[in-house]
Amino acid sequence: MLPPKVKIVEVAPRDGLQNEKDFVATELKIELINLLANAGLQNVESTSFVSPKWVPQMADAAAVMAGIDRRAGTIYSALTPNLRGFEAALEAKADEIVIFGAASEAFSQKNINCSIAESIARFEPVAKAAKEAGLRVRGSISCALGCPYQGDVPVASVVDVVERMKALGCDEIDIADTIGVGTAGRTREVMAAVSKVFPRERLSGHFHDTYGQAVANVYASLQEGIEIFHASVAGLGGCPYAKGATGNVATEDVVFLLNGLGIETGVDLDQLVDIGDFISQAIGKPSASRVGRALLAKKRAGIAPCV
Repeated sequence: MLPPKVKIVEVAPRDGLQNEKDFVATELKIELINLLANAGLQNVESTSFVSPKWVPQMADAAAVMAGIDRRAGTIYSALTPNLRGFEAALEAKADEIVIFGAASEAFSQKNINCSIAESIARFEPVAKAAKEAGLRVRGSISCALGCPYQGDVPVASVVDVVERMKALGCDEIDIADTIGVGTAGRTREVMAAVSKVFPRERLSGHFHDTYGQAVANVYASLQEGIEIFHASVAGLGGCPYAKGATGNVATEDVVFLLNGLGIETGVDLDQLVDIGDFISQAIGKPSASRVGRALLAKKRAGIAPCV
């Protein structure tokens, strides 16, 4: 049985914009976050408190958090790689911090020059401090369905990292298909396995659409009872391991799927389509959302949408 209700974590302001070469104005980021919250997104991943040397696009993290209009009931998240980042997020009044690891040993070594175990250990003081401050902690697991360096990632490796993040006290854990190679069958296998070691209702699917499989993987996860999904309006965000490829699954596409299944999201699709058009025009990129483009074309032609 599919879940009757789903929470969508909107990641466009952080994951969607972080790799943009041209700096996106702080005011534009703030407006995007406000529009997304007003459209009914319950959780908006707003920024990242990392060194501007490594992620210059997120250099205005504090200003973004200070400028947004806080909508009641909305969770505003921030990525925090270390205690320094956590302290900045705390001062900025983030509702949730996000820590991250990888299910692939090769990916962990290539990206942060340490083992999976060492990377998780680095987050112990961060998670402890967050819990003491009363903040939610979300753990994100990269390369859960495949790795650009080692290829296949054993399901047991994903389960192992889930258990490690559970021990840190994570409130939610993201199963992320970082390079978008996951297929529906493998997605069900992984979700079924991790559901045995962590509460199903606190697991989320984070799928990239590099190979056009993201919506299918969302549906496969729904079949396993997963009820939290990450998405990015207009499909913002590229995949750094597949040049020119689409990155995050578009929020419009996910909401369209869920609407068709009669699953409640609380998200206004019509507003979402307008937001996707707004941010795409603002950064000078075409929307990667098929649903967004189709519905926008109908709207401009004065044709009633088929939703």
